[in-house]
Amino acid sequence: MSSPTGTDGFLYFDVPEAGKPCKTWYTVYGDPKSSKFPPLIVLHGGPGMPSNYLKAYGQLADKASIPVILYDSIGCGNSTLLPEKMGDGSFFNMDLHVRELDNLLKGLGVEENFSFLGHSYGSALAAWYTVTRQPKGLRRLILHSPLPSLKLWDEAQMDLRHQLPQELQDILDKHEAEKTTDSSEYKDVITEFYRRHVCRVDPFPVDLQETLEAAGRDPTVSLTMYGEDEFRTLGTLRDWSMIDDIHKINVPTLLMNGRYDTAQDKVLKPFFNKISKVRWIQFSESSHMAHLEHERERVMDVVIGFLTGTDENL
Repeated sequence: MSSPTGTDGFLYFDVPEAGKPCKTWYTVYGDPKSSKFPPLIVLHGGPGMPSNYLKAYGQLADKASIPVILYDSIGCGNSTLLPEKMGDGSFFNMDLHVRELDNLLKGLGVEENFSFLGHSYGSALAAWYTVTRQPKGLRRLILHSPLPSLKLWDEAQMDLRHQLPQELQDILDKHEAEKTTDSSEYKDVITEFYRRHVCRVDPFPVDLQETLEAAGRDPTVSLTMYGEDEFRTLGTLRDWSMIDDIHKINVPTLLMNGRYDTAQDKVLKPFFNKISKVRWIQFSESSHMAHLEHERERVMDVVIGFLTGTDENL
């Protein structure tokens, strides 16, 4: 599947505490000014995993005349990098990302009419922005493999870890106890975990490979906010939760996850139980990257049906 091509640009983002000028990179598919549908703002995961792996959503512009805007949050991808802020949780936090999203919506002139699609951490950000800002221009909200709290997310990761063959669990335990998680044996097990629960396509699609390579070159945001452990949040996000605030989301919301997803059903249930206007779709052959896996066309059809109102069940 080839990736669509967008029109790139930069927005200056005033962040005095950064100590240097900052710019947010974005790309636009379609024309937000001429479409009858609100532009879809796509928020990437990680945090710190640049948006390359979400390019597939750009095809919505051609398939359904839905303008799509992707961006890289500062600290990753094509936006201003800040490796000097490694470990600085007072800088890299959810509040910074909310402010950056304010700047993006206003800078692109779409703040009065838009929809959100967040993936993984990007879903947490989209949901948190909806709760804290109550944006009047938000029309629809798509939460793709979301998380409402890091405690619940970590529980789901450990559940999946315990489903691995015992010999693989033993390897993880051994290297974690010996603090040798940089060993090739440990990394091979993590790769196997990814192939089961992150992306069930082998080899990984090029767009995902590009994201992983970029995140590896500068892991500042990821290591600061999430940490280096695949199964336990050790970074500054570890105590974050919005479970008590989910009921404040009052726009039509679509939940999506895969059967084998790191975002297991227990992680999505607080959203499903507490949002008044909500629909939940699960992709039976997919994991965390359903939009890149074997059901990718169905993912696009579901998203189109929700955003255009052509699927009466959505």
